[in-house]
Order: sequence, then structure tokens, then C-alpha cells
Amino acid sequence: MEHPRLILRNFLSPEICKEMEFIHKSCSTVGYRPNVFSTTLSHLIAANSAHLILPIIPIRERLKEKVEEHFGCEYELFVEFTGLISWCRGASIGWHSDDNRDYLKQRDFAAVCYLNSYEVDFNGGLFHFKDGEPLTIAPMAGDVIIYTADDRNIHSVSEILKGERSTLTLWFTRNSSHDEDAKLLTSLSDYSLNTPIHSMESFFPVLASYNMYWFPPEEASKFESGFDICSARLHVLGFNILPSGEEFHLSTQQNSSNFLKLLEEPLYLVCGDELLEREFVNVLHALQVVQFHHWKADDLKKASTDIVPLSELQRKKMNCMKVLLVKDRRLAESIFGDISGKCSKMSFDEFRFSDVVSEWEVYSFRLLEEMVMSLPHWRTHQSIFTVNNLV
Repeated sequence: MEHPRLILRNFLSPEICKEMEFIHKSCSTVGYRPNVFSTTLSHLIAANSAHLILPIIPIRERLKEKVEEHFGCEYELFVEFTGLISWCRGASIGWHSDDNRDYLKQRDFAAVCYLNSYEVDFNGGLFHFKDGEPLTIAPMAGDVIIYTADDRNIHSVSEILKGERSTLTLWFTRNSSHDEDAKLLTSLSDYSLNTPIHSMESFFPVLASYNMYWFPPEEASKFESGFDICSARLHVLGFNILPSGEEFHLSTQQNSSNFLKLLEEPLYLVCGDELLEREFVNVLHALQVVQFHHWKADDLKKASTDIVPLSELQRKKMNCMKVLLVKDRRLAESIFGDISGKCSKMSFDEFRFSDVVSEWEVYSFRLLEEMVMSLPHWRTHQSIFTVNNLV
């Protein structure tokens, strides 16, 4: 094959695409290039969300089989990298091949699974090959492109003009020393059959270092402009956060780094003039629940929600947090807003939060239980795979 590549249409179902987007948008950090955000498996483990790798594992296996079958390299490949990656307004990549840097020489194949669609969820972001057919690919949710990571498949991605272009990206190698699973299993060493999985704290997420969540990353040392990713994603859905502690001091003159510490502490969600009387352990907990609803809204049953009006003091605290954590609201909305440039504003009535939180807990517990029961098999085989017939 002069230009060895494979296009798979509708490889992922719409439901799986939405689940991948839920995982990414509730856990993402700044990415490896400008205006790109990423969620790696190692980051999920570090953020106490290791159970969220479970839905990704079957996709890895199916893709690896497709690569081995199409390119005739059965039983030769290892997964080098798995990551959920989104490209937002201004992101692009010029002509390159994936092995044109010395530290990438071990890479043999790349697979890109598109999780949303061109001209539906984003504008721009077309994938171009320099030679061969097809020359241009318009990303559509569920489609996959697989290609050799060498000069036979030099490619580029045109600039994102609006919206957020989401993918699940995998790299494969024949070099066992770059096997991703070995590193992940080392990171999973703290989990065991003795993990208290019946405790909700076992699947509450924890934040990484603050600079991983600040955009743009060059501002993460002084926090003078830009925004906190978690707060911004909540903002575009119509939510604000309110610290639950009494130690909060009203002052917009303080450095945002002081307020970022509050994101690790218990807080409440606010929508419009209403406060949800349910405490979240930190901002990632709140964000996961909000993004879970964004994924599962049509499936959730109506339930009562405990909401109360904001007091004037609470409103001042909320606005102070917003000013410090989402300094550039227009930038946040242009980065995370939808293709129309608008935000997906919602209300507590639409969200039915009592039910949402419970469903998120059931979902998280089921995955955690499956992961803990799979761990002995993974450690025995030194490989992360789908373990069938778990009791």
C-alpha cells in the first residue's frame, strides 16, 4: 500500500461517543498544544477517577484488532498512548508525520476516533492527508481513521473556527518498552480488593495541580487572565459555584491562586438565582455530575430538587468567585460554547438534580466495582483488558 490507511464508518455508536465526551469534559486538563485539552488514562487514575478507564478499554481492544488485521501485524502491537483530546477555537496542526521527531520514532500506527461531527458540533478542524485517497476527511461522530505513523501519511488539521472537536486518540507501537499498560498498572498499585468500594469517597474525584486546569497555560503562574477550565465548563452550562465554608472572604483583589484552593473544598452549585442545597466535595465532583446529566438527560426520571433562593451575601460570594476564576468570560464561551457561539444554559428544573446525583453514583460505583475485580487479572497478565464473566 502506497499510503496505508483505513477509514471505519460508524465504528462507535452515538451512545459510546456521548459517554466518551462525558468522561473528557468532566476531567480534562490543558493539552499538549495551544487550545487543546486532554484526558489521559494516567490522569484519570491520578484524579481518583480510575474507574472511568473501564468504558475506554473495549474500544482499545477493538481498535488494536482492526490495526493488526488490516496491516498484517497480529500479536505484534502494544498500545503506547490512549487519550481523549479536544481541539477548540484556534487549534490547528501543520503538515507532519507522527514519527518526525526522535522521541516518536517508536510509533507505528495512529487511530483517531471522532466523537462529534463537523458542521454540527464545530466548524473547521478538517483532517487532510498530503497524498493518497482520501485527501480530506470531515470528522463525523463514530468514524475512525487509522494510518501508519510515518512519511507515507503526512497529514494536517485545519484550524478550529468554532466549537469543540472531540476525539479518542490511540497510538500503537511494536516496541514493548513503550507499552502503556505497564505504566498504568504501576499507577493502579494503590487499588486492591481491599479498596472500600462501598464508600462513596472511593470514587469522588480529586484535583491535580492548579496549573493543569488554567487556560491559557502561560497564565497559570500568575492567574491574571484566562479561566479555570472546570469553572468555565460549568459557566457555559449556566452554573456558578459557591464555597460552603465560612472562611471565604469577599475580595476581588486577591490572586486567583488563593481561590483555586477553594475548588478542592466542599461547595454548592448555583443556577441563576437558585442555590442547590446539596454539597459537593469539590469542583470536579460538581462538574462530573453536571456533565453526567448532559450525557444522560433523556434517560433520567423526574425527581424533586432541593433549591432555595440565594441570599445577598451568597450572591456576592458567588460573583467574587466568578470574577476570579472566569476572568475572561467571552474567551471561555468562545472556547467551550457550541457551534452557534451560544452556551447551553440550563436550570435546576431541567436538571432534576436529586436524580442526577444518584444516577452518577450508581454509574461510578458499578465501574469501580468492575475495575477492582478486574485488577488481579490485569496484574497477572500485565495487561489491561476486558475481563468477562465477573461475578
